[in-house]
Amino acid sequence: MNGGDASNRDALIRVFIGFDPREEAAFHVLSRSIHARATQPVCITPLALDQMSEVMWRERHPLQSTDFSFSRFLTPYLAGFDGWTIFMDCDMLMVDDIANLWALRDDRYAVMVVKHDHQPTEATKFLNQPQTSYEKKNWSSVMMFNGPRCTALTPEYVNTASGLELHQFKWLNSDDEIGDLPRRWNYLVDYYPHSPDVSLLHYTTGGPYFDDYASCDYAEEWFRERDATLFVDQAAKAAADNRKRAKSSSG
Repeated sequence: MNGGDASNRDALIRVFIGFDPREEAAFHVLSRSIHARATQPVCITPLALDQMSEVMWRERHPLQSTDFSFSRFLTPYLAGFDGWTIFMDCDMLMVDDIANLWALRDDRYAVMVVKHDHQPTEATKFLNQPQTSYEKKNWSSVMMFNGPRCTALTPEYVNTASGLELHQFKWLNSDDEIGDLPRRWNYLVDYYPHSPDVSLLHYTTGGPYFDDYASCDYAEEWFRERDATLFVDQAAKAAADNRKRAKSSSG
């Protein structure tokens, strides 16, 4: 971390993930993919609207494609504006150690994002939701917040500001407060070419858990992670493994 020593508070990586019941599987698979590769303690919180009625009361906007379109901006507030936090959409898959992302936080900035030049051409995306195009599109799908510098993001502001004010970071004094993350930490599937040099995959048009996108790029990786999420050991297999180990050690 640049700009000062990490405190004990920052030893715990606090991650907030957007939650939408229409793609609940995505949340759980993403969570598993983070924990399975992390080398530091991680605390994951779902931003579920049915748990946030006291702080999130704005009406759903017609162009709002997910439940967490606006609630994501309450991440610093929910963390008490204390230290750093990470927000990410649920339609993602971590294929790297999140500690490597955490190490990039830089106290010169209020927030850090991948600064895409994303200009979608399709009219709709998953579940026939309208696709929108605006300046700084997809910057807010992964954000590292520097809490003490994000105090403008109160529930009152987040519930009354326009979508563009929030997603275009108008709550900051200047774009100079926005730090740049490497593209690998918000890699837009089916927009960017297939590459092994990725860390966080973003199925931004639609994830492979939707039938319409089951053959999208990096679908195999998601299904493999899903299977690992569902894994439990079984007594018969455990007994067979124990016998195999016992035989190997005695031989």
